[in-house]
Amino acid sequence: MFSLRCLFEAEGFFRMFAACFNVCPMKVAVVGATGLVGSKMLQVLEERRFPVSQLIPVASERSVGRFVRFSGKRHRVMGVQDAIALRPDLALFSAGGSTSKTWAPAFAEVGTIVVDNSSAWRMEPDKKLVVPEVNAHVLTENDRIIANPNCSTIQMVVALKPLHDHYHIRRIVVSTYQAVTGTGVRAVEQLLSERRGKSTHRAYPHPIDLNVLPHIDVFLDNGYTKEEMKMVLETQKIMGDANIRVTATTVRVPVLGGHSESVNVEFERDFDLSEVRHLLRQAPGVVLVDDPAQNQYPMPLYAQDKDDVFVGRLRRDESQPRTLNLWIVADNLRKGAATNAVQIAEYLNQRGILKPNTAKPN
Repeated sequence: MFSLRCLFEAEGFFRMFAACFNVCPMKVAVVGATGLVGSKMLQVLEERRFPVSQLIPVASERSVGRFVRFSGKRHRVMGVQDAIALRPDLALFSAGGSTSKTWAPAFAEVGTIVVDNSSAWRMEPDKKLVVPEVNAHVLTENDRIIANPNCSTIQMVVALKPLHDHYHIRRIVVSTYQAVTGTGVRAVEQLLSERRGKSTHRAYPHPIDLNVLPHIDVFLDNGYTKEEMKMVLETQKIMGDANIRVTATTVRVPVLGGHSESVNVEFERDFDLSEVRHLLRQAPGVVLVDDPAQNQYPMPLYAQDKDDVFVGRLRRDESQPRTLNLWIVADNLRKGAATNAVQIAEYLNQRGILKPNTAKPN
């Protein structure tokens, strides 16, 4: 019989052999695998055929022992320390900021590349904040913890990057209409219970059904919410331009999935609407839906379960020069979270930055 050491050595040989032929199958941990975003990460990994040689689903102690399905098989959920001992090549985190602050460095220490969906690392000067269609080029082999941006920021910068490249953005005014799945399972339960006329534990301080809440995350001393300031600071960091002025109002609406945004953007150079449409049609990850005469415009209902960012309602702001109005919609659990994280991993794999972790498990 093979010893455990022989088994690990054999696994290491075959993984290195595969890497030579650019196959690079990966041991992938999903931290927060039983949550809304974690479950979506599993789905996206499978749909996009990411080369997973071993799935390591990770969750809190109360979920350890449960099973998740991936590629037609059941996989047992384990605790974070057991997952670290397996030394995965990649860890996708969606378990909250405190978990990420505690455990992401521990994974990185054993050679794992971490892509974190929380806000824990986004504004750290030495951590990259990445939307692949916008700034994947900033990633290097030295990046062990990579931040996934806020969902609302992701979809906005995907749509605005090609316009920024041509006209250079001076100022953005954005109002969001964000679905309850952005808060989590309890918020979904609150909406559905209220819709059935039943009382439930609230995720929000007020009813959400037949209502809108201009309140996402906590209020800060400047009167803005933390979510609003995320959009300001993250946009500047991702675009690589601290001179872009951004002001935001973020609103929760009684929609299950899909965030929408009304965006008013002022450029340094004037633009032609036909050229704007052409740029958006050619932009990676963007689908232009802009035919108001036929009632064609982006809506969250039709963005669900899609990875694209949908843009429409293009029109010149008639109140001031060089300013454009547009409407941006995307699935917040997919492109706004899970898909963006997986796309980062795909980029790392394609560029040879994400490599099999040849260190032997403990």
